Amino acid sequence: MAGDVGMFKFLKPKSRPHPVDIQAAALWGVAAGTTALWVVQPFNWIKKTFFETPEPEK
Repeated sequence: MAGDVGMFKFLKPKSRPHPVDIQAAALWGVAAGTTALWVVQPFNWIKKTFFETPEPEK
């Protein structure tokens, strides 16, 4: 990906983000998302929102 370096040319080579930095940021994002779902889950929000079907009215 040659375009990636061009976006950060104004930074010194040692200050530019490396692929490992980008991977770490993505993994922290996944961890934050998982934690958010875990915090909401005890209140059965996920179950009520996505898995339960509303009972038909009689």
